[in-house]
Amino acid sequence: MPDDAKILVVDDDDAIRKFLRISLTASGYRVIEARDGEGALGKAATESPALVVLDLGLPDLDGREVVSRLRDWFTGPILILSVRSTEEEKVAVLDAGADDFVVKPFGVQELLARVRALLRARPGVPEAPTLDLGALKVDLAARTVTVNGREIGLTRKEFDLLALLVRSAGKVVTQRQLLADLWGEAHVHDTQYLRVYVGQIRAKLGDDPANPRFIRTEPGIGYRLLVGASDMPPSV
Repeated sequence: MPDDAKILVVDDDDAIRKFLRISLTASGYRVIEARDGEGALGKAATESPALVVLDLGLPDLDGREVVSRLRDWFTGPILILSVRSTEEEKVAVLDAGADDFVVKPFGVQELLARVRALLRARPGVPEAPTLDLGALKVDLAARTVTVNGREIGLTRKEFDLLALLVRSAGKVVTQRQLLADLWGEAHVHDTQYLRVYVGQIRAKLGDDPANPRFIRTEPGIGYRLLVGASDMPPSV
């Protein structure tokens, strides 16, 4: 990871953001900033930071929701800063997809050491938050779906299912993986959930299951989001 890695700092406290900006810039990093959750999601999508430093107590969204939404597409490390210090809070945000947790107040040297460790462990630039398949466009950051330029209204669960397929576009995602990720391990055999939700998504996308443009069923295995004409099968 280069010394000038770009870091997104998210905190509604101006003094904390200034402190972090000065400390990180002095260590050779490039810093971009946001003061709320929606701003953080937008900056992460447009600026491609290598790492996100995120406070949990934001004015518009809970930090755990920001982490969960970032993990729809952002592959870089997320470092949490928070006054919340209970084990329960730490476990919840780490389970949501964060990589590390620092309790406020904190020492700058500890923070910088954790930043360096995270950048070594998970180097790289996050994947593009938008998948463009021509007729179908899925913006994972904004959680929007359009078909032929028309926005499609999906429920949260429908979007989460489509997002899982998008992140593995062109590859088969097993029924078990989809069920475990969306409903939990207790529901890995409830395949009727998938049939219902995939059917609803297909209906909204105008996708014919007998001649699919977007979602192909792999019988007995799972589903695949099609990424090119060569993938188009004559039937499911």
